[in-house]
Amino acid sequence: MYNSPFAQSILNCFSNNSSHHTELYGEERLIVRRGQPFVIVLRLNSDSKDFKLGETSFTLIVETGPLPRKQSGTKFTFSLSDHTVDTEWSASAISNSPRNTVSVSISSSPNSPIGVYSLTVDQEGQKTSLGQFTLLFNAWCPGDAVYMRSEPERQEYVLAQHGQIYRGTCKRITGTPWNFGQFEQGILDICLKILDENPKFVSDADKDCSARRNPIYVSRVLSAMINSNDDRGVLTGEWVNFVGGVHPGLWIGSGDILRKWAKSGPVKYGQCWVFAAVACTVSRSLGIPCRVVTNFGSAHDGNANLVIENLYNEDGERIDSGDSIWNFHVWVDSWMTRPDLGSEYDGWQTSDPTPQETSDGVCCCGPASLRSIKEGELTKKYDAPFIFAEVNADVVDLVRQSNGEFVKFSGSTNSVGRFISTKAVGSDKRDDITHQYKYPEGSKEERKVYERAKHNNKLQQQGEVPGLHLKLSDNMMVGSDFEVYAVLTNNLMEARTCNLMFFAKAVSYNGRLGESCGFTSDKVTVPAGEERRVSLRLKYDSYGSVINSDRLIQLSAIAINKQTIDYHKAEKTIVLDAPEIKIKLMKEATVNKPVTAEMTLLNTLPEPLKDCSFTAEGITLTATYDSCRIEAVGPKQEARASVKFTPSSAGSSVLLVNFDSDKLRNIKSFINVVVKY
Repeated sequence: MYNSPFAQSILNCFSNNSSHHTELYGEERLIVRRGQPFVIVLRLNSDSKDFKLGETSFTLIVETGPLPRKQSGTKFTFSLSDHTVDTEWSASAISNSPRNTVSVSISSSPNSPIGVYSLTVDQEGQKTSLGQFTLLFNAWCPGDAVYMRSEPERQEYVLAQHGQIYRGTCKRITGTPWNFGQFEQGILDICLKILDENPKFVSDADKDCSARRNPIYVSRVLSAMINSNDDRGVLTGEWVNFVGGVHPGLWIGSGDILRKWAKSGPVKYGQCWVFAAVACTVSRSLGIPCRVVTNFGSAHDGNANLVIENLYNEDGERIDSGDSIWNFHVWVDSWMTRPDLGSEYDGWQTSDPTPQETSDGVCCCGPASLRSIKEGELTKKYDAPFIFAEVNADVVDLVRQSNGEFVKFSGSTNSVGRFISTKAVGSDKRDDITHQYKYPEGSKEERKVYERAKHNNKLQQQGEVPGLHLKLSDNMMVGSDFEVYAVLTNNLMEARTCNLMFFAKAVSYNGRLGESCGFTSDKVTVPAGEERRVSLRLKYDSYGSVINSDRLIQLSAIAINKQTIDYHKAEKTIVLDAPEIKIKLMKEATVNKPVTAEMTLLNTLPEPLKDCSFTAEGITLTATYDSCRIEAVGPKQEARASVKFTPSSAGSSVLLVNFDSDKLRNIKSFINVVVKY
């Protein structure tokens, strides 16, 4: 029987991975990006005939998925040629020195499905397995659908392992550090496992694996699989009761979440920034350029009419309408072409893995082209109307009178979709990308787009009603007592009298109202041309037990003149300042040498903190969480702890620190660490 001439193959993992920007995955396996050649070495058996360049030939077979088929594009067979081509699977022998080896350059199609491939050589019917390799999307390849021209952007959106996620309110935007960690050991395999556990793969593995050539398809699958609503996806969302799981504010990286999911299924719990951060990790791991985006004043349009309707009764109390405005909401943008829509819709595409509404019967959202959102082209898939409303819905305030009719008394065309933010390329600064989602508020273009999006369902434009606004205290540190003010202004020629109700309630970032923490009411007469202030003192004794880890309080003031049916409203969400974590390295960080970081935090509350802990994490700094527990910290005292870590490689990294306790949660900080040899 004929024996194969090949004794073994050398996959050159180190050099191939380096040239394919995958060296951070390690050297143990071959991981390459599609549309770009890689070189392997075939070692001949001692009794084989000499390999003659240009004369000896053989066939290579690459296969992926459980049912590889040529018709599905999951199996490719190709022979040696004079040179490789960059549009299809091809191979060429580039040398045969020393005498018993031959180097072969293999190029994949830039349109191949991503995944794990087997590689086989066939010579005259004798097949020899050469091993496996993993194929990823390639932002460096002009023929790939995810190609990016800018090298700094590729470094940021594909290779960067840490970043900033923005939270708070549009008046107080704060960056939260996050470890994406897409190159951490085992994460790539978990990301591929996510694809293999999606319901589309379970129902038709052949069709699903074939579709993985398309980043549009993969992004939509990830949007559904990052949440667990319709499947055994990664994260379970929770906004109220966190018993039996991890509070969303405690996560500081994606790695631990993904490892927990791979081991035991859906992880408890996530909220929007956690869903988005994990989606970014998985996208970057698979090679899709991705950024995390925060939208301040983010609308949730429950009835798809592009209007957020705030309903009140005659006493100024809120009536549930199904619509809401989140203080902020976080999703991801992924970079790709859109041949299904036309080249003008190429570029950033929005996907939202937070489970809010269903799309085609599944809790997923996107990808929708930013171009279609900005231009109000809401017939373009996927889920463009919902995303358009998140950034550009109009708001109307309606009061239900005793006869059941609703009267509009206030509204806004510019309170939704503000300061849309992402981390800047190459720095920790915030980049405002609102202009990529919408034209300037109030501009002719923006109003034209809105009217187009409303499909000629005209809506009376009305700005914020003057006459009532809220003024805040300068010092609103959690734990302190402070005052806020409702300011009534009368620009008329005669005095006006109204009933003013001033509410303060705890609120979550998604707009869900909690318990009251302050209320006052008064009958106020404002002379012509003057203003009057009504103060509301917010005491820690009242708000401390009702606010959550977001530290948000919603202030609402309603001024009512029932005789003239005149209603004025002002609303503002405040975020309380949190104490700062101070981090100090005790000496210079050096490879393979232990170094200690000291961490301190001042307890600003007038009561003790219990169950305190500092948690530290850093890529190449700590392999797993290091947690430092402290029994209790008294009022106005400092919590102190230290963590020792040993850097595993030189270069720049980030040490992230989280502080947790029974009453102060979700406190984060970071320092940049330069590790030297």
